[in-house]
Amino acid sequence: MDIITSHINADFDSLASMIAAKKLYPDAVIVFPGSQEKKLRDFIEAFQPVEIKRIKDIDLSKATRLIIVDTKIPGRIGPLAELLSNKGIKIHIYDHHPFHEGDIRGDVEMIENIGATATIFTEILKQRRLPPTPIEATILALGIYEETGSLLFPSTTERDLIAVSYLLKRGANLNIVSSFLKMEMSIEELDLLNELVQSSKEMLIGGIRIRIAKASREGYFGDAAHLAHRMMDMEEIDTVVVLLSMEGKILMVARSKVPEMDVSMVMREFGGGGHPTAASATIKEASLEVVEERLTELLHKYVKPGKVASDIMTSPVISIHWDSSIKEAEAMMTRYGVNVLPVLKEEKYTGIISREIVGKALFHGFGKSKSIEFSTTDAITVGPHTPIRDIETLMIEQNQRFMPVLDDDRIIGAITRTDLLRTLYEEFLRRRKIEETVTKEKPSISRNLSSWLKERFPSEIYKILKLSGEVAEEAGFIAYLVGGSVRDLLRGEANLDIDIVIEGDGISFAKAFGERLNAKVRTHQTFGTAQVITDTFKLDVATARTEYYESPAALPKVETSSIKKDLYRRDFTINTLAIKLNPKDFGLLIDFFGGQRDLREKTIRVLHNLSFIEDPTRAFRAIRFSERFGFKISKHTDNLIKLAIKMNLFDRLSGPRLYEELRLSFNETEPLRTLKRLSDFGLLKVIHPNIILNEELEATFKSMQETISWFNLLFLEERTDKGILYLMALLSGLTDDDVKAVIERLSPPPRVKDIIMNSMSQAKEILKRLPHDDPVGIYNLLSKIKLETILFAMAISKDRQKQKAMSRYLTDLRNVKTILKGNDLKDMGIHPGPVYSRMLKELLEEKLRGHLKAREDEERFIRQFTQG
Repeated sequence: MDIITSHINADFDSLASMIAAKKLYPDAVIVFPGSQEKKLRDFIEAFQPVEIKRIKDIDLSKATRLIIVDTKIPGRIGPLAELLSNKGIKIHIYDHHPFHEGDIRGDVEMIENIGATATIFTEILKQRRLPPTPIEATILALGIYEETGSLLFPSTTERDLIAVSYLLKRGANLNIVSSFLKMEMSIEELDLLNELVQSSKEMLIGGIRIRIAKASREGYFGDAAHLAHRMMDMEEIDTVVVLLSMEGKILMVARSKVPEMDVSMVMREFGGGGHPTAASATIKEASLEVVEERLTELLHKYVKPGKVASDIMTSPVISIHWDSSIKEAEAMMTRYGVNVLPVLKEEKYTGIISREIVGKALFHGFGKSKSIEFSTTDAITVGPHTPIRDIETLMIEQNQRFMPVLDDDRIIGAITRTDLLRTLYEEFLRRRKIEETVTKEKPSISRNLSSWLKERFPSEIYKILKLSGEVAEEAGFIAYLVGGSVRDLLRGEANLDIDIVIEGDGISFAKAFGERLNAKVRTHQTFGTAQVITDTFKLDVATARTEYYESPAALPKVETSSIKKDLYRRDFTINTLAIKLNPKDFGLLIDFFGGQRDLREKTIRVLHNLSFIEDPTRAFRAIRFSERFGFKISKHTDNLIKLAIKMNLFDRLSGPRLYEELRLSFNETEPLRTLKRLSDFGLLKVIHPNIILNEELEATFKSMQETISWFNLLFLEERTDKGILYLMALLSGLTDDDVKAVIERLSPPPRVKDIIMNSMSQAKEILKRLPHDDPVGIYNLLSKIKLETILFAMAISKDRQKQKAMSRYLTDLRNVKTILKGNDLKDMGIHPGPVYSRMLKELLEEKLRGHLKAREDEERFIRQFTQG
C-alpha cells in the first residue's frame, strides 16, 4: 500500500501537493498526520476535492511506500513517523525546504529551493503531460499563492510565477483562490492581534531587531501565520516570533526579513521547520514562560551578527601629525582628495580637522599654525564592533559627517556619510530582493556573485579565488578580485586576467599564497605588487593603494590605502568594480562609483573632473573601451577630453605610455573606426602634427585590414602584432624625418623600434625591385625580410601584381625546401667544398621554378650540374 502524507497543521500547499502526488501515484491513499488549518478544513468541506483517509482507518503494517510532501522532518508527520523504522518501506520525498541534519532521507528525493512544493508538482505534471483538472489547478494555485504570500514573499521565484501561469491556462479559478486567501480580520483576530502587539517586547541582538509576542486562548484558534505578517507590516522590525497558547499546546510562528536571522533553524529546535524567512513549530505540554525563555536563548545562538563599524569603515586612514601646519593640512587634503583628516600625536588619536576649518584658518592668516590648534577634539568616535544602527543614530543626531573608528586610542578606520548611506541603501535593496541585470541579470549593489564565479570561471580559477580569500582571512587581510575580469563577468564575457587587491600587505599575502599553491612568487617591493605563477596560470597581486600626481601628466606617486581609494584611482567607472573573496563575504560585489549603472547604460565615464589632467592617456583609453565594447562616451567625459587637448597636456605625456595605448587600441578594436574617433577628437596631432586622416590614410588602413584578414585566414601558427602593423600604417604618409620623430617620441621597445624603422624603409625598396613572375627573384628578395615588413609592403602597394607576388611568397615559395642536403651530395660521390653551396643554391632555384618534383629529379639535376 502506498501512503501520501504531509505535515501536522497542514496548509493549502500540503493539500495541493498531496492531490498532485495522487496523480503520480494513483493507487496511493491520502492521509493527514494530524490537524489542518481552519481555512483548509473549510475548503475540503466545501469542495471535497479528493478522498482523504484517517490514520485509524488504515492498516499501517501494510504500507510499502510512503510519499511525503512539503516536509521531511520526522516529528512533523505524526504517528506515520513509526513507518520510518520499517526497513522494507520505500520513502519518496517532495519538498521545497532545504535539507538539515536529522531530516528524513528518501529513496526518491525531489527537493527544490523555490516558493512552494505545489510548484514542484505543477512542473512535474506539465513535464509528464498529466494536465490537472480545473479544480486541481485551482488547489495547486491556492498552495502556491498561500505559500508565497500571493507571490510577494522574498522566497518567491520565477518558477513559481511560471507555474501559476500554467495553472491559469488549465482553468485555475482565481475567485476561489481569492475567497480563501482574503485577509479580512474577524473580531476575534483583531482582539488577538491587539493582545499580541500589547504583550510584545523588542530585543536587539547583533544589530537585528527582534520582537516576541505572546497570547493565550482557551479554545482552538485557526491560522495565526497571517497575524505574524500583520505585525511585520505594522512596524519596521527584522524578525517577529508569535507564541500562541491554546488547547494545551503552544503554536509558534516566526517570520524574518533579514538573512542574519534564519528562523527555520530556531523552529527546528522545537521540532518544527520551514524556510529561513518563514517557519513554525508546535510545542506540547509547556508554559509560555518556559518556551519564551528557551526561545530567547536560541535567538542569541542563531542570530548572525549584523554589520558593525569594521565591516564598512575605510582603512587605512590618511591622517596628519599634530604639529603639521594648517598649510600642510590643506596640501594633504588636496593631494589625497579628502575633506577630513584625523590628527595624531605619537600615533594616538587626538581629534579631527576639516577642510572647512582649514580654509577659514588660511583666510585669517593662520597657515603656519599647528593642526592640533584648530582640530575638533571632542568629535564622537566608535569602536570596531559598534553596530551600524548606532553609528547611523550618532552621525545624524550629532551632524557628524566623518566618524573615526578607534581601537583604544589608535585610529584603525573611518566611516563617512557616503559609506553609511551606501550601506543603508544596500540593506534596503537586499531586504526587498531587488535584483537588476547587466546582461541577462542585473546584479544589485549588494548582490553576491559567488554562483556566477563558480559557473563562469574554470573550476581551477574558482578554487584559486576561494583559496585566496582563505589565505587572506588567516593573515588578517581582505582580498578582492578587481579589474577587467569583474567587469567582463558582468558583461557576460570570459576574462581570465586575474588581479587581486589586498587590504593589508599584498607582498606578504602573495608569499603565503604561493606557499599554499607551491608556486613561484615574484615581488616588487617599490610598488607593493607581486605575481604568483604556477604551471597553468599567472595571478597579479597588489596592495590596496592611493595615488596622487605632483603635476599634470606626471607618473603617479603611490601610497598604501583602502580598497575604496584603490578603486577611485582607476580610469573609468566600469573598471572600479570589485568582488570580495574572504570566506564570510565570498562573492560580494563592491560598487562604490556606479560601475554597474554604466555597464547597463553602456557608457564610458571618468570618476572625477581632473582624470585626464592627471593622466591624459585615459583619453586614448576611453576611445579604446568605447570601440571595443560598443559603448558611448558620456557627454561630460567627452567635454573633459576636449578640455585636456585644449590645455596641451599631451605634450608632457610619457611616450611609452602613449605607444602602449595605441598598440592596444589597434589590437583590441576595429582600427579604422578607432582612427576616425581619434581624428574627431583631435588626438592624432598628439602623435604628430602632420598625421591627418585623409582618403590616402583611410585607404591604407582598409588595405592593412584586408591584408591582415587574408593572412589570418591562412591559419598559420605564425602570429604578428596587429598593433605594430597599424602603427606603421598610421605613419605611412609621413616623411622619413617625421617617422623618426614619432618613434623617438613614442620610445617603443628596441625590437619594435627596429621593426618599424626597417620595415618602413625596406618596404619602399621592395616595391621598387620586386619582380612579378620570377619565383627565384621573388624568393631572393623576400627570404631575409621580416614578416611584418612584407605584410606592410602588401598593404601599401597599389600594384596588384606585386601584391600577388608577395602573397605567392608567403603561401608557397618561402616553404620550398630541397630534399637533398650536404650529406646526400657526399653520398653521391661529390667531394665536399664551396661547390656544395653553389650546387644547393642552383638546386633550390630550379625547384622554385617548379622543375623538380621528386628526389630522383633533384639527383638527376645534381648529376647534370657536375657533368657540366
